[in-house]
Amino acid sequence: MIMALVRATLARSHLPSACRLPTLFFRRQMSETPQLTASISRLRQSGLLKTQGLIGGKWVDAYDGKTIEVQNPATGELIASVPCMGKTEAADAISSAYSTFSSWSKLTANDRSKRLRKWYDLLLSHKDDLALLITLEQGKPLKEALTEVIYGANFIEFFAEEAKRIYGDIIPPTLNDRRLLVFKQPVGVVGAITPWNFPLAMITRKVGPALASGCTLVIKPSELTPLTALAAAELALQAGIPPGALNVVLGNASEIGDALLESTQVRKLTFTGSTAVGKKLMSGSANTVKKVSLELGGNAPCIVFDDADIDVAVKGTLAAKFRNSGQTCVCANRILVQEGIYEKFADAFSKAVQNLQVGNGLEDGVAQGPLINEAAIEKVERLIKDATSKGANVMFGGKRHSLGMTFYEPTVIGNVNNEMLLCREEVFGPVAPLLRFKTEEEAIHMANDTNAGLAAYIFTQSMPRSWRVSEALEYGLVGVNEGSISTEVAPFGGVKQSGLGREGSKYGIDEYLEVKYVCFGNIKEL
Repeated sequence: MIMALVRATLARSHLPSACRLPTLFFRRQMSETPQLTASISRLRQSGLLKTQGLIGGKWVDAYDGKTIEVQNPATGELIASVPCMGKTEAADAISSAYSTFSSWSKLTANDRSKRLRKWYDLLLSHKDDLALLITLEQGKPLKEALTEVIYGANFIEFFAEEAKRIYGDIIPPTLNDRRLLVFKQPVGVVGAITPWNFPLAMITRKVGPALASGCTLVIKPSELTPLTALAAAELALQAGIPPGALNVVLGNASEIGDALLESTQVRKLTFTGSTAVGKKLMSGSANTVKKVSLELGGNAPCIVFDDADIDVAVKGTLAAKFRNSGQTCVCANRILVQEGIYEKFADAFSKAVQNLQVGNGLEDGVAQGPLINEAAIEKVERLIKDATSKGANVMFGGKRHSLGMTFYEPTVIGNVNNEMLLCREEVFGPVAPLLRFKTEEEAIHMANDTNAGLAAYIFTQSMPRSWRVSEALEYGLVGVNEGSISTEVAPFGGVKQSGLGREGSKYGIDEYLEVKYVCFGNIKEL
């Protein structure tokens, strides 16, 4: 099966190749710290610590009893064990979504809107608990996790409003006895595969428009961060999203992926993850001609021109590079600096990076948490080794952090060129490669010299240049004098091999709709 080819890389993570037999809840190799004990107690009291899959409105274990352990990447502590489901559970989830589609899609847009708005309210009222859960299983600093919760909830609010704005058309007829109408209708059951780096926002960005349009879903979150998805699903049920409209299956990526691809009842597949896996999913969807939207890998250039405001450029580049420890698809992967400002920028930027506090995301003042797993650390090490062997120099950092685990020092690498692996692969870690350029034309050529085309950033005080360069860059998103550009009201997506379709904004809901043309003929008189 096609998904068997991508088991190890699905959803930008190195996933477990096999499920485990049932284990005692919270079994671990070390003593549970008071901090974790208090956190788990708080989440249990909130009712958001769910450890079962959701099929047809019921919380269920894997049918064979197998489980996967969810660990805190900052400490290695076991947070919980969740079901390791497979093809049978996925098939039941698809069947549940399919049977619910008829009733959910027939609700008025106003009814669906009110339920989504209620879900948004619940997400915000539980924002602190959700942020805690994200930090525990994903590792990002608590402040950053809280920002993700608000950002993710905003998609639900936005599409709650857009549910009432799905308009059709009346086309002027070519003949007097005809009337031509265009309707927009939900595509049907949606399979959604989401990654670990934004365990809430990557789900709400897909689920919001799908439910708003009248679709039902089967969600397959990353095995590394399933608890946030389950908590969000619990709040959706409380908000009145009916049983079967939203299903969550966890576990065997290959089997669940096969079930989604092979089912004729699943009419759309939406995926956020690596380009390699996206290509396999796109190919696998061809057999049943599914509608596909893909948000894939990036290789974002960040271009700093001579005329840039240094303070603005440093602040913006820092945000674009080191958010979530560099583990975002829109991270600045290459920092291109014009030669006239290179030394000044490199010095100011390196000093700013030195001030980033690394540690457990639950601790005050921490700006960078751990990488998600050992494989992520090893990739960073491989790319830095390649760069330094070819002439690049480490200006700051460049090694594992003294905290151990999967912590890595925020790193700045100088004298990098576009042929080094640092510039050819998506780093997905806290490494900032600096490249020199001379002219605007050279910068544009360097920036576009990649198969990726997701996000790009430019820093300049010249308005004509900002227009010229932003139009010349072959990317779906461009930030001008700003390093944090994602918002629910603007379209998010890439060009070239960074994906298909858009998420967020009024354009995002079209990914979940089909256009139907109806011709009324032989109308003699009205």
